[in-house]
Amino acid sequence: MQRLDPQLVGRYGEPDPFEFADGGRTAGNNFAGMILHIIAQQISTKVALVIYDRVVAAVGGPLTPAGILALDVDQLRALGTSHSKATYLRALAEAVSSSDLDIEGLGQLGDAEAITELTRVKGIGPWSAQMFLIHQLKREDILPAGDLGIRTAVQRAYDLTQLPDSAEVTEWGAIWAPHRSYAAALLWRSLRD
Repeated sequence: MQRLDPQLVGRYGEPDPFEFADGGRTAGNNFAGMILHIIAQQISTKVALVIYDRVVAAVGGPLTPAGILALDVDQLRALGTSHSKATYLRALAEAVSSSDLDIEGLGQLGDAEAITELTRVKGIGPWSAQMFLIHQLKREDILPAGDLGIRTAVQRAYDLTQLPDSAEVTEWGAIWAPHRSYAAALLWRSLRD
């Protein structure tokens, strides 16, 4: 991590980019991990975990494609998902169930290939795919440049007059390769102050 900003490291330490506040819920289950990341789109992790736990309870055990497909959109909505997210959860379950997506085999692919495979599924965009690669696959060189938190942290850390767009953050991130996941964790940590 020698390329990371020494002032930021001095102030915030070196947070673990792979630490995810899911309490081990998705460990060893890529399908469950992607379900949680879809649920977490545009809401807090705390709220996402409440909804995730409701889905697990409704399924009656570990999350599987068959378990998700056993719930219709209205049942998923009743658990706290939006209509869109309910359809996305079912789309993921259908893709995995039909073998269109080998979610457990994504670890064998490179970063770009894994993101491409994930984003072929309706409702999984670059941010969700990148979060999955960081938290589930433990990839070291992922920078979610479109993440508002990352963009805000870059603006604050480097005293930029305007919020940078994702392309600008991607440019900043080039200096952090091949440790961009560590840089992302450091930038998110800087927002806690």
